[in-house]
Amino acid sequence: MQTNNFNPREILKEIQFEQLKKHPNILIAAAFWEPERYEAAKTCYRFMRKIDDMIDDRKADIQTLDDCEKSLFTNQVQDWIACLQGNAIDDSSFSKVIKIVSDYNIPLNLFSNFAKSMIYDIHNDGFPTFESFLEYAEGAAVTPASVFLHLCCLNENNESYAKPSMDLLELARPCAIFSYLVHIIRDFQIDQQHNLNYFADDILKENNLKAEDLKLMVNGGTIDKNFRQVVKTYLNYAEEYKRKTEIAIQQLEPFLSQRYILSLRIIYRLYLEIYNRIDPEHGLFKTADLTPTSEETKQIVEETILTFADAQK
Repeated sequence: MQTNNFNPREILKEIQFEQLKKHPNILIAAAFWEPERYEAAKTCYRFMRKIDDMIDDRKADIQTLDDCEKSLFTNQVQDWIACLQGNAIDDSSFSKVIKIVSDYNIPLNLFSNFAKSMIYDIHNDGFPTFESFLEYAEGAAVTPASVFLHLCCLNENNESYAKPSMDLLELARPCAIFSYLVHIIRDFQIDQQHNLNYFADDILKENNLKAEDLKLMVNGGTIDKNFRQVVKTYLNYAEEYKRKTEIAIQQLEPFLSQRYILSLRIIYRLYLEIYNRIDPEHGLFKTADLTPTSEETKQIVEETILTFADAQK
């Protein structure tokens, strides 16, 4: 699966980092693919982002949806996912994503998993256990990562995987969970301000905390020492999935051309930067402190490119 005329430094110059909302790392990494496959990634990402934002934005206003809204949003999610299976829907904006899913043979079960998580989000305001969070993450995080990996590993004719015997879902899972755990700590402040909480009740309870205590910390309170222990617990989980992510990348690289290997290393390096910024002992867990600026993000990508180029010599 070799790719001609691959010049990552030229691609880097074309990325408008300062215009990237919320630094979508998955799209920064995919920018190093061929243009057509990059467009496919953007289309799928925006489709899922539209559904997720619809729910989160409403919860930011009222936190808990009433029964009427729950039913309305549930039907909307189900209709949108059903359109990928060819069901008619009165929304022309979905024609592009339908074509992408078909042309690139993206497994529909991934979007079914995503829908299940979004519907869970509609009907719930948190997670009773860490295990229930992992079940939710199967759709909310593993699906986007699996779509990314699927597009990354297709042969040039888009008809088969680089190595069909590899279970891409299993390889995507640790990458997705690692990045999601890091993402949750990074966005602790802004999530609480938008009535969103991703810290499981059982882990909070083990540390004598309730979900309500987290909002108090964000709204002018100090960071409770017990919450620092919660962050340590999440970091321990993240460390476990980080090791598995490194192994998954090593397993994939022999079957990929340079641009796809580089994209995997870029997305991993971007989340590793956030992971390394988290200080459970002294940090204030403010989103702005844990999020690299657009210039810092560009520098991280550039350093990854240079390291990758040196390794190819």
